[in-house]
Amino acid sequence: MTKRRKKGMKWLRDKMDTLGYTSLEQVANELNINRGNLYRYFILETKPSVAMLPIMADVFETDYEDILYALDVL
Repeated sequence: MTKRRKKGMKWLRDKMDTLGYTSLEQVANELNINRGNLYRYFILETKPSVAMLPIMADVFETDYEDILYALDVL
C-alpha cells in the first residue's frame, strides 16, 4: 500500500510544526515574500517561480521534489 503524501496547507502546517514556526507571517518573512503569496501557493491557487525553489528548500529543510509535490506540481 502506498502512503499518501500531504499537499497544500496540510503539508505547510505540518512543516511549520516540525520547524517551530507559529505563523504564516514568520514563514513568509523567512522566504522574503508576502504572507498572501505564501498562502496562495499552499491553497494551490498560484505557483511560485522556479527561483523560489532553492529558497523554499532551505527554509523548509527539504528537497525540491517534496516542495513540488506539496505545491501539486508533481
